[in-house]
Amino acid sequence: MRLNIRKATEKDIPSILELLYELGRPEPIDNKEITVFKNKIKDYFLDPSKLILIAEIDSEIVGLVSIIFLRRLNHAKFEMYIPELVVKKKHRFSGVGKKLIAKCIEIGKKNCYRIRLESGNQRKDSHKFYKGLGFEQSGLSFSKNLLGDKTGINER
Repeated sequence: MRLNIRKATEKDIPSILELLYELGRPEPIDNKEITVFKNKIKDYFLDPSKLILIAEIDSEIVGLVSIIFLRRLNHAKFEMYIPELVVKKKHRFSGVGKKLIAKCIEIGKKNCYRIRLESGNQRKDSHKFYKGLGFEQSGLSFSKNLLGDKTGINER
């Protein structure tokens, strides 16, 4: 098994979308939405503060990690934020995810003060994985779904 990690390109977009669906990200409802999703990935490629890395085994894409370099007001270096890390189900527990994180650490050591990621409460195996790689739970994440929300916030 020869694992290669490289920067994603436009030809990888279909595989990137499939991996995101396997992660549980929303699937497109029609062809128009597929185009929107593909264009979002293309925008990622054009943004110097974003990066997608692909893991391949024998030319098969088996995993990915997306990276955003965030500027923080109180740090000279960037914060590396990882919105997505996914490995195909049949390749999990084989070291692919560990190699993707190792590549992130290698990149981050050059100009980042930390790596931050989030993991859904239900992803207990992922939590063990991250802790095993030296990540610590450092806070709580809060979100507010704005789709269909009519409540707003009352100012007093």
